Amino acid sequence: MFNTAGMCSSLEVQCNEKDKHALLSFKKGVIDPSNKLFSWSTQQDCCQWEGVECDNITSRVIGLGLECSTTLPTYSDKVDKSHCLTGSINLSSLFQLEFLNYLDLNNNDFLSIQFDYVVNSSSILRYLDLSSNEDLLVDNLEWLSRVSSLEYLDLSLINLYKVTNWLQLVAMLPSLSNLHLFQCQLEDIHPSLRYANFTALQALILEQNNFDSELPKWLFNLSSPISYIDLGSNFLRGQLPKALPNFPNLESFYLDQNYLDGQIPEWFGKLKHLQELSLQGNNFSGFIPISLGNASSLIELDLSSNPLTGVLSERNFANLSKLERLGINLKTLILEFDYHWIPPFQLRQLSIAPVYPKVPDWIYTQGSLHQLYIWNSKLSFEDQDKFWIFASRIEFLYLQENLIDGDLSNVMLNSTFTRMKSNDIKGGLPRLSSNVVFADMSNNSFSGSISPLLCDHNKMLNGKSNNLKYLDISNNRLTGGLTDCWNNWKSLVHINLGSNNLTGGIPQSMGLLSNLTSLHLHENSLFGEISPSLKNCHSLLVFNVRENKLSGNIPNWIAQGAKILQLRSNQFSGNIPPQICQMSSLIILDFGNNRISGHLPNCLNNITAMVFNNATLSKLSFCYQLDNTYFFIKDSLELVTKGQGSHYKENLHFMSLVDLSSNELSGTIPPQMFSLVGLHSLNLSHNKLTGGMPKEIGKMKNLESLDFSANKLSGEIPQSMSSLSFLSYLNLSFNNFIGQIPSGTQLQGFGALSYIGNPDLCGPPLTKSCSRDDKSKDTKHKDKNISEFMSWFYIGIESGFVTGFLGVVGVIFLNRKWRHAYFKFLWNMRDRVYVMVAIKMNSIR
Repeated sequence: MFNTAGMCSSLEVQCNEKDKHALLSFKKGVIDPSNKLFSWSTQQDCCQWEGVECDNITSRVIGLGLECSTTLPTYSDKVDKSHCLTGSINLSSLFQLEFLNYLDLNNNDFLSIQFDYVVNSSSILRYLDLSSNEDLLVDNLEWLSRVSSLEYLDLSLINLYKVTNWLQLVAMLPSLSNLHLFQCQLEDIHPSLRYANFTALQALILEQNNFDSELPKWLFNLSSPISYIDLGSNFLRGQLPKALPNFPNLESFYLDQNYLDGQIPEWFGKLKHLQELSLQGNNFSGFIPISLGNASSLIELDLSSNPLTGVLSERNFANLSKLERLGINLKTLILEFDYHWIPPFQLRQLSIAPVYPKVPDWIYTQGSLHQLYIWNSKLSFEDQDKFWIFASRIEFLYLQENLIDGDLSNVMLNSTFTRMKSNDIKGGLPRLSSNVVFADMSNNSFSGSISPLLCDHNKMLNGKSNNLKYLDISNNRLTGGLTDCWNNWKSLVHINLGSNNLTGGIPQSMGLLSNLTSLHLHENSLFGEISPSLKNCHSLLVFNVRENKLSGNIPNWIAQGAKILQLRSNQFSGNIPPQICQMSSLIILDFGNNRISGHLPNCLNNITAMVFNNATLSKLSFCYQLDNTYFFIKDSLELVTKGQGSHYKENLHFMSLVDLSSNELSGTIPPQMFSLVGLHSLNLSHNKLTGGMPKEIGKMKNLESLDFSANKLSGEIPQSMSSLSFLSYLNLSFNNFIGQIPSGTQLQGFGALSYIGNPDLCGPPLTKSCSRDDKSKDTKHKDKNISEFMSWFYIGIESGFVTGFLGVVGVIFLNRKWRHAYFKFLWNMRDRVYVMVAIKMNSIR
């Protein structure tokens, strides 16, 4: 609304000085990287400033619009907001604008809200939009009490996790008509509250939060003229009320993707203004009420993915002449449609499952169909079947998790968005027309070469340019080489040919794909060196060639902006190129199971994404827009972490990993390695590394998996490791570590297998006790004392013996009585000496 400078139509309007001061005070907290507020200077009338609107008569500021414009790329790890405003929103200053009624700061990158509760700054603000400031820190919403006139409030995509009293605060706004809190991490919807004091509320959007409770009672007791309700994609439970709520004006009701159950109530058919009803993805059971067909204003009806039962016939749709979007699950329903039935509606979107063995004939009457979803069905198609002719007119074709029988090698796919995933389709690949932008035919049983799809394409284009951006034919049975026809596909952004039986080398023509951002060639039989022509792929973010037979040195020309390098389980050799350290955005570095030698680079701390690992900026997905709706297809990867292979998709952008295991690396671990405090998984096992483990490892607070096994590492395990509170997998086995495993920490929580093969390591969980070593030191000291005592003892004995022997030997042999008395004395003396020695030795021990 306010996106140009000079929004005042009259040059005579002069900015109010109080308003100017308030705006400049707001500007002080703003960081403006693109100099958007350049016009905000004291030399210029503030009514001429960027985004400012003044009243033409009073010259007071009535509106401020500084929303940021961003373009969502086709494939990106983040939306670029480097040019957007950031810093702090000083609401105290803005609320000093006495006549401000419109404030729009959406889609910027603000980090905090500043509000001085001491200052009496009430506002007449009616419209407030702070949405899509994803990093905005909001601890409370108490400042809402100062904007009691608010009618429109949008805080979507702002984390309000800590705000537990949000409902009480927004309900205190008597004029509030639109409340948008989409994806705000809210948890408490106050289900037991019977009434919420909304008197003017018309639109309530609470989609994609974390409400895990019963449906709130207050929702069905609203006294306001509510027309739009969206509570989709939460964790709500319970049943809808049987009595008709006070919803005379309700037009849209979204409860999809929850855990609601029970029957669909009859009262939906009494809502004369109801246009959109989505209950899909719940546990509703029982019949579809016939009365639902009386809701003649319905444009969208989605009941799919519910275990509904009973009969479905044309009676359910008799009065739905305005219907454009329909979703229904036929699995548990009995169909009684007349074979010649022609629906009273013309759909634009149809989601249906399952169908067998053919799609219903009435579908072919839908000439306006724009999107078609069929899943969980068993279908039989011939290559010239009328279905494919019909489907060629549909822009969005979604066939997934079906059993499709028939050879499609002669079928020409024409839908802009074509997803035919997991259908067990056999035979050769179908052809793609120049209209296809997205093609996913993964996880089927296609066989043969990819050449007909790629190399015969020019013959079918008839001079038209190719628009394909996304190609996924992974997890099939394709054979032969990668072909050298990639020059026909320069628009490609994402390629996945993984998990096939492809062979040969990576062709030169792939280097012509200048837009390529994601390349997956994993789990094939590709060999040879990686073609240096790929250095022309400057946009490459994901490069995955794991589990092939590729050889040569690791390339040093890979794009510096790359985020994922997975070259594991090949035959690469040589050193790790230092250019790796220039890839500051790298979050996955996986070179495991190769023949790489040399030392670890000492510059790895330059990979800043592994130091900070801001996951919110790392989402890897392909974006496609259709009918003002964005579809995000997230990238995925198989990673070895915590001792086993795991599939990462939804959480791929959260992972940060270095895996250089099973190579021939030598030398010590550089201390810079332990600066990667954002790492979640570090695996250097099965190498020839030496030296100790420095105490700096305790700084790696995010580590969940650590494997240094089968090296030649030595020294003690540092006590600082006890601070790694997220560590759930540890393997230090078969090294030369010594001393005691740090005690009183979680390190004893790992099994003995984590430490075996270190002969001089002791303490729990190992059976070898460190106390023996302590005792051995004491024993040596005590043995020394005993030895000294026994030496003097024997000397005394010997001296006494000699003296006694010389003094009495003559007497013994001269007098028989004395001889018997002497030997009796010696016998008694033996017992006394034995007792004295035993007592002395016990005292020493």
